[in-house]
Formats: sequence, structure tokens, C-alpha cells
Amino acid sequence: MSYRFVKVEREGRVTVVTLNRPEVMNALHPPAQQELDSVFDDFQNDPEQWIAIVTGAGDKAFCAGNDLKFQAEHGAAALREGMAGVKGGFGGLHRRSDLFKPVIAAVNGFALGGGFEIVLSCDIILAAEHATFGLPEPRVGLMAGAGGVHRLPRQIPYHVAMGMILTARRVGAPDAERYGLVNEVVPAGELMAAARRWAGEILECAPLSIRASKEAAVVGLGMPLTQALAHPFPGAGRMHASADFVEGPRAFAEKRKPNWTGA
Repeated sequence: MSYRFVKVEREGRVTVVTLNRPEVMNALHPPAQQELDSVFDDFQNDPEQWIAIVTGAGDKAFCAGNDLKFQAEHGAAALREGMAGVKGGFGGLHRRSDLFKPVIAAVNGFALGGGFEIVLSCDIILAAEHATFGLPEPRVGLMAGAGGVHRLPRQIPYHVAMGMILTARRVGAPDAERYGLVNEVVPAGELMAAARRWAGEILECAPLSIRASKEAAVVGLGMPLTQALAHPFPGAGRMHASADFVEGPRAFAEKRKPNWTGA
């Protein structure tokens, strides 16, 4: 399927999703949101695709968030109407709570507002040295309602998060790494290579084990520890019933690389 505002490339088991509106710093309007929702629907439902990498076109911005010029020109009613069918939320991702395949953010510049909220929805965050993160919504009469005010205080120290939320202050990649928000900071020219390296390390693991692990970690965060420890997560059941559950120990015993099938 072809898209106007998103570029999608499949590299083996990896889907690379590039937000492709560089003329507006990859800000997202409803047509782009609808495309991204379709992209992540396809990724989630495709058994051949195991990992997604999300990045932005150009070297200036990952995503500057909601397209405020579109909102100002067309009004809030048009924005609501355009987003009505986007079930995955902002960027097709922030409300996708049942996506247990890993998603890697490769942040190649500004990740602001909704762009930062897309990043916060990912599992692994890699940043170019010049990347900048922030939730500037209060400066334009809005709030980071696509998960930012909820995810950020859960992912970095509370007072650091509230400092960013309540002042709309931006932080650079080195500080983001220091706060534990970013897994790795690399030179801009090495960003996608780093993302593919992380994806490659994940691909060395059994895909159903990865999904079971993500499901248990993400869903379990909302439970008391004793409940999470006893909870029968569906992904773990699928993992135990899979051929890969046999293949892993067999490959270990035979001193060879496992042949994962995801089945």
C-alpha cells in the first residue's frame, strides 16, 4: 500500500516507519494520523513482521507533534472528525495498548508535543546527539493529552517529569539519557545503524518470548506485584505452546543457533 505522508520499508522481519512531512518538521495532521494508524494496524497483524523502527524524514525533526497550522486553519471540529477513526491514538500508536511487538524510536531531531508522546509510546529510544525532547503544549493553551502527562512521570523521576510538564522546558539528548529516558545517544549519521543493531539483538531472541515479556512487563506495571506474579498472561501461554519453546532448548543442547519461526 502506498502512503502520502508516511514511508514504510520492510527489511526482513523489521518494519521501518518514517514520518514524511519534513516541510513542517513531520508535524501530523489527520490525514497523516490516519495513514499511521493503518501502518501500525498492518504491522501488528502481520506475522512476518516482528519489530518496528519509527523515525522522521530529514535531519531536523523526528516529529514536532500536532500540526497546529492545520488546527488553526480548519478548526477543532475538523480535527476531531479527522481523528475519529484513528483507534491507535496519536501517531497511530499512543493508545495501542495491545501491541506487544517491540517498537524502537530513532529520534533524529526535535521530538516535541505529540512527537515526544510517540517516542514515549515506544519500548526502546535511541537519539541523535542533537535530538531535543519536550512537551510545549501549555505554551499554546493545550496539554500533552496523548499520554505525555501520564507516561513521562512513569518513565523518569517524578520531579524531573513535572519540571518538564509544568514549564514546557525542553531537554537535549545527553540529559534525556542521564534521566534514563534514552537507551543510547549516537552521532546523527549513526542513528539508523544503531536502531538496526538494537533490532538485530532482539531478533536473536524468540519472537513469542519477546512479546510475552513485553506483555507481562507493560500490563504488569498496572498491577500490584503479587498480582502480576500470579497473573496468567496470554502471551506466556502462547509462548509455552509454541514450536520455538522446544527449538530454543534443542538448539542450546546442540550448540547451534536457534531457528525461530514465531509459531
